[in-house]
Amino acid sequence: MEKKRLNKAISETGYCSRREADKLIEQGRVKVNGEKVGLGVKVTSADSISVNGKAINKEVENVYLVFNKPRGITCTTDLKDKTNIIDFINYPERIFPIGRLDKPSEGLIFLTNDGDIVNKILRSKNNHDKEYIVKVDKKIDKSFVERMANGIPILGTITKKCQVEQIDNLTFKIILTEGLNRQIRRMCEYLGYEVKRLKRVRIMNINLDVAPGKWRPLSKKEIDEVNRLVAHSSKTVE
Repeated sequence: MEKKRLNKAISETGYCSRREADKLIEQGRVKVNGEKVGLGVKVTSADSISVNGKAINKEVENVYLVFNKPRGITCTTDLKDKTNIIDFINYPERIFPIGRLDKPSEGLIFLTNDGDIVNKILRSKNNHDKEYIVKVDKKIDKSFVERMANGIPILGTITKKCQVEQIDNLTFKIILTEGLNRQIRRMCEYLGYEVKRLKRVRIMNINLDVAPGKWRPLSKKEIDEVNRLVAHSSKTVE
C-alpha cells in the first residue's frame, strides 16, 4: 500500500495546502488513527486522519473547472484581495487556479483541487499550447508578426519561437508554450506597442466556451485528454 507524507495526504483532500497542513500538525491539531503525530509522518489510504477532532475524507473527488475570467479579477487565493478569483467563483470546495492571467487580462483559466496536475501543465518545457487573441494600440504589419514569432528579449532571456497570426490591423493570435511574467504585454512593449485587450481562448485541448464570469466542469472526455497530454510531463524542473 502506497505511503505518502501526511501533509500531502491532507492537501489532497482539499482541506488546505501542504504548508497549512504542516502548521496544523505542528500545532497538534492533526491526529492519525486517533493519535497526535509530528511532521514527516507517512500514511496510507487505510489510515484515519482527523483535524480538530473531525475526520477528513481522504478520497475527495478531483475538481477541474473551466472559467472565463473577466477583466478586473485577480488570480490569487489571497482572500484579503477583494478581487480574488476564489470568492468570485464561490465554489463549495477548496480550489486554486492553474497558472495566472493578470488582472487586466481575460479568458480561459483552469481551477482545480488536484495539486499533482498543476506543475505538469505549467512547466514550459512540457510544451503545452496556450492560445491568445490580442488587440494593440496601433497598426501591426508583417514585420511585427515575424519578430513576435521569432523571439523577443525580455526578462533577461529570449522568448521561445511561437505561432503568431495577424487577424486584422490591430489584432493578432499568438500560441505560446511558455508563461513568463506578463509575457505578451512585455513582448509588445519591446516593439513599441501597448496591449489594449488580451484574451486567452485555449489551453491545450480546451477551448473557451463559457460567458465571461461563468464556469463549467471539464467533461470526462476533456479530463481524459488532458491527462493523456500531460502523462509524460515532468512535474518539476530537471
